[in-house]
Amino acid sequence: MSAPYTVRVAEDVADREACLAVRKEVFVVEQGVPQDLEYDAHDAGAVHVLAVREDGVPLGTGRLLHGEAAAARTGGDESAGSLGRLAVVREARGRGIGAALVRALEEAARARGLTAVDLHAQTHALGFYERLGYTAYGPEFSEAGIPHRAMRRTV
Repeated sequence: MSAPYTVRVAEDVADREACLAVRKEVFVVEQGVPQDLEYDAHDAGAVHVLAVREDGVPLGTGRLLHGEAAAARTGGDESAGSLGRLAVVREARGRGIGAALVRALEEAARARGLTAVDLHAQTHALGFYERLGYTAYGPEFSEAGIPHRAMRRTV
């Protein structure tokens, strides 16, 4: 049986807008992240992926920074991409969508010749990323007032 959703690279304007809407719902509304911190100059050049329900309703999103845009988040390692802004709407959580989004972003990283993916995980999500093969490193830090840890996985 196929999944009741699909994950695809967001290539057109409507898909990009859907990605931003999911991020607004999860990060700005639900978690209280200031909107001016949630959206940044990296959005334009990032690879975005979008999970949509069979009827087209957006369920989740994530983005991959690569090259110079990722270097500040990967310790200057340009062979690594930076996965971020992973968000699944509340009513769709627990259905494997987050993992499917991560795998799609890892595939995008491999397609660009990257050998690793770094991310900044909210500390409550460490177990989720560990189950996907990521390893935490370095001390806990705060982003947008939320505790995080850096993590990495070879792809």
